[in-house]
Amino acid sequence: MSKTLEFFFDFGSPASYLAWTQLPRITGQTGAQVRWRPMLLGAVLKASGNPPPIAVPAKRRFMLQDLARFAERYGVPLVFNPCFPFDTMTLMRGAVAYLDSAAFAPYVAAIFDAMWVQKKALSDPAVVVEVLEAAGFDVAEFELLVADEKVKQQLKANTEEAVERGVFGAPSFFVGDTLYFGQDRLDFVAEALAQP
Repeated sequence: MSKTLEFFFDFGSPASYLAWTQLPRITGQTGAQVRWRPMLLGAVLKASGNPPPIAVPAKRRFMLQDLARFAERYGVPLVFNPCFPFDTMTLMRGAVAYLDSAAFAPYVAAIFDAMWVQKKALSDPAVVVEVLEAAGFDVAEFELLVADEKVKQQLKANTEEAVERGVFGAPSFFVGDTLYFGQDRLDFVAEALAQP
């Protein structure tokens, strides 16, 4: 029986993007299944009393350098978006709305790429429309989905559950009841998934 890796993420987190690029490798090596858990990072940071790294100048400088080092190690593109930080509520509602459909993986890929490779200003609804149309999405359908009350409540519930389980940032992973924080902890995640 394969293990499950819960992945709590927010598109506005460059570390979530880097983790996402590595999940196929980890699941391929371990046979694990990913349980995608979209959440609102801003609400998690506020509820946990964790200031964002960009709020501390020295930490911001380090974070930018460290993310670049990991992108190089992984062999993936990462361009720090000058529009950071973002209001990702609508984008994360989209992730919830598409979660159980074939559109989920293309949606996640389109948003992460637009944000952390193409440097798109995804706080601008017009830019979101442009990105979704380019990826082949029906924008009218997207707008209906993200306005659905069930979708809104599910994103809120995911975020509240994350806080209740001790999440304080993104990305956060659970293997069973064990929390791993940060894309730089993926080795520990892989080791936990490889255990019999």
